[in-house]
Amino acid sequence: MKYENHKVTGIRLAYIGGGSRGWAWKFMTDLAIEPSMSGQVVLYDIDRPAAEANAIIGARIDAEPSTVGHWTYTVADTLAGALTGADFVVISILPGTFDEMEADVHMPERLNIWQSVGDTAGPGGIMRALRTLPMFVPIAEGIRDCCPDAWVINYTNPMSLCVQTLYHVFPGIKAFGCCHEVSGTQKLLAAVVSEMLGVPEPERRDIHVNVLGINHFTWFDQASWEGVDLFPLYREFVDKHYDEGVEAADNNWMNNSFACAHRVKFDLFRRFGCIAAAGDRHLAEFTPGDEYLKDPDTVHSWKFGLTTVQWRKDDLKKRLEKSKALASGAAPVDMEPSGEEGILLMKALLGLGRVVSNVNLPNVGQIPGLFEGSGAVVETNAVFDRDSVRPVVAGPLPPQLRELILPHVENHFLTLKAALECDREAVVRAFLHDPNVRAKCTDEAAIRSLVDGMIAATAAYLPEGWK
Repeated sequence: MKYENHKVTGIRLAYIGGGSRGWAWKFMTDLAIEPSMSGQVVLYDIDRPAAEANAIIGARIDAEPSTVGHWTYTVADTLAGALTGADFVVISILPGTFDEMEADVHMPERLNIWQSVGDTAGPGGIMRALRTLPMFVPIAEGIRDCCPDAWVINYTNPMSLCVQTLYHVFPGIKAFGCCHEVSGTQKLLAAVVSEMLGVPEPERRDIHVNVLGINHFTWFDQASWEGVDLFPLYREFVDKHYDEGVEAADNNWMNNSFACAHRVKFDLFRRFGCIAAAGDRHLAEFTPGDEYLKDPDTVHSWKFGLTTVQWRKDDLKKRLEKSKALASGAAPVDMEPSGEEGILLMKALLGLGRVVSNVNLPNVGQIPGLFEGSGAVVETNAVFDRDSVRPVVAGPLPPQLRELILPHVENHFLTLKAALECDREAVVRAFLHDPNVRAKCTDEAAIRSLVDGMIAATAAYLPEGWK
């Protein structure tokens, strides 16, 4: 790399999962509209044609008149070929196919266990981890062997367990996990400021929050804007909108599989006194299954959706067609920024600024009393500066929240063991310990049967040890 006139050139970025249809295009656009960085992106994917298509799309983005940060795009034949000499590594992979995810999400419904996402907690998150974590082992080993000083940005779910695996395999890795759920709640608080104080809606980054929890079950115990404590305002806002919820005009919860009216978030605030900082679909999966996910009618009453895997399959067909159109030049590239912070964090790590942002890292004391020093991954703020990420001490969780979060952190250890040791008994124990499952079924024989069926459904993407 070369530093000159507040710019860094010659950066080498390895993108693992570089055949991504959708998110990769946004990431490449974010690179193109940032003038202070340039270099080479090396795409690696087990689906090489998908990576080759993205290399073509990346070249099209680079050729756009509005591009100010120039990057070349190449495709690597091997993981080592992508990682060798990398300054940054981005990991964004889909473990298996949507056929496997269909079993993750919908097979538990035979025991009346409903899941609104199925990629982080509960049976779906556990099964996804069984596929994903063994894939992260060679990635971590490759980083250790080919680019041990690279900064590693993970976007893959289940986020906490993916980051935990990277550190488990290579303790010296410089990795962190990024998630936009916190920023979404900051945007909601910006809307609260505007409505309750009658002022123009502030920028999301001007909403200062203390972040503590685990990925997709993150909380604020402090929030302010220009010296104003937002908790009293938020309480008034919740009381005003509790029954009907709130939604953006283009985010109708009945017609959008990813939308919500924030009613779960409002209810959790009334119950626990802290602001839940994720979308309702994620939050619901961390609570006992007889609450927000009791049945589809209950989900409907809370105004969020059960995102079916069929919807994901239909959406993938559209994205495959878009990939062809973008690669052929039949469709224009979109140069709008994604709103993600990945590029901003890269700049800070290069010494081109200083940023405070939420991040997933091993708990070394930022949340006391939650398995600190054990390898457990938590989400708090961190300070990003030149070649450093320093987690901010967020303080202990309030006792009631700790009790909610604790079984999920304990399940992370069980799931990591299950995934890396092909331990079926650990999977059964994790299922029985999950709050969603536990509230719906305590019949161990039924749970064992469900585990066996779900493992069989995903066997094609599991290590040989499961067979």
